[in-house]
Amino acid sequence: MMRIFLLSFLVCPLFAQMAVKPMPEPKAEVRDAEITVKGKLLKYKSTTGMMPLKNEAGETEAQLFYVAYTVDGPNRPLTVCFNGGPGAGSLWLHLGAIGPQRAMMNDDGSLPPAPYRMSPNEATWLDQSDLVFVDPVGTGFSRAKSSDVARKYFGVRGDIESIGTFIRQYLNQTKRWQSSLYIAGESYGTMRAAGLSQWLVDHGIALNGVMLISTIMNFQTVRFQKGNDVPYALHLPTYTAIAWYHKKLPTDLQKDLRKAVDESRKFASGDYQSLLFKGDALTPEERKRGLDQLVRLTGLSRDFLDHSDLRVEIQRFTKELLRDKGLTVGRLDGRLTGQEGSATSETPSFDPSMSAIRPPYTAIMNAYAREQLGWQEEKEYFALGGGITAPWDWGITQNGGQGYADTSENLRAALERNPHMKVFIAIGYYDLATPFHAAEYTVSHMGLPANLRKNLVWKDYEAGHMMYIHVPSLKKLKTDVDQFYQETHK
Repeated sequence: MMRIFLLSFLVCPLFAQMAVKPMPEPKAEVRDAEITVKGKLLKYKSTTGMMPLKNEAGETEAQLFYVAYTVDGPNRPLTVCFNGGPGAGSLWLHLGAIGPQRAMMNDDGSLPPAPYRMSPNEATWLDQSDLVFVDPVGTGFSRAKSSDVARKYFGVRGDIESIGTFIRQYLNQTKRWQSSLYIAGESYGTMRAAGLSQWLVDHGIALNGVMLISTIMNFQTVRFQKGNDVPYALHLPTYTAIAWYHKKLPTDLQKDLRKAVDESRKFASGDYQSLLFKGDALTPEERKRGLDQLVRLTGLSRDFLDHSDLRVEIQRFTKELLRDKGLTVGRLDGRLTGQEGSATSETPSFDPSMSAIRPPYTAIMNAYAREQLGWQEEKEYFALGGGITAPWDWGITQNGGQGYADTSENLRAALERNPHMKVFIAIGYYDLATPFHAAEYTVSHMGLPANLRKNLVWKDYEAGHMMYIHVPSLKKLKTDVDQFYQETHK
């Protein structure tokens, strides 16, 4: 027994040393390139590297993979970009909308045949601003030195602090403290961006602008849980938009998407919320009126809506809307459809809009990083989810850890501290992951002073969560963002 104890005593420190082995710090790779934007030749440098995150003892705990694009010239703004998930690498914005190269999809955003291609992105934001794409810990090539350390970053607060630290260190290393500064986030990245806006200003870093693409800041608006009726009302206008796209609405509503959506908004924010609030106390007459309106605004059958107790979750909607055609509509993009073997299941077995984008973007990012950016990396690039190895900590929020994760309060606080900051909010009509009326509801409940509401710029797109996979929406996004930069960069 003593011999076993001594062996354990000797071996455990050895394992401990192996677990905390210092992380190598690879040298950044710099390349020259060029692109033509709006008929003008733009020469730029790409810098691909790892940013170390150190603890108080100066030891590297994690490394963040980033790709920066810079153009020589005076007074260039700087935009730091990231995606969401949590667990998504920055490849989606990088290769979909903002960077100088773009993964090629079909023009409507549907899946092209392999092998996948990329091409110069004439809608890049690089003509307006230098760009930095960063992958949070557990996404892309970014890693912590151990699974125990990684847990520190897998949560609302740790995630915000790590990206805030990255931005501060990047400003130091590149001497960009006097550049106009922007952050751009998509999906959960908008929750991160809202939190970051306060973290940064509280650390002496004021933003010129925040770009929120497919916005979610308050998770009460999307959690279909017992006792929370809010999401049913807030998803309804998106159900209407998707039903309109697939020609499932009455003739008068099919004439104009925006009029159909406005009618749905009005019902969702008024009578529908009142009906849901009453629960089992709903009278037969009230139930009939509610069903009449829901049939009109969703394209779903009366029996289905009645059996659903006037409450339809996303997965049931995406399965039911085109069940008669044997099709499922996408959650990320309700324009896109897919076929499944089962015609009787209540929910889809996959999201056809996610299946359309994941293979092309993953293949192109792996090829682009190694072949054009020169980053020779053996480990897997985690496009979505694979590197998050512990449950996400949602509990550290402004309200003391109770209820739902919500960083809209951080955005309000940042705007009050820095009234010069502007916020660009991009919403897609066919996006069920972050429905547009949920974003509208969240912003209208921020308690923002009236004089600061003019700092918000709203733009809508007839596409889904990644509105930029739809070529007309990509072009519109470029035009809208160009105007935002021109109005906010001093």
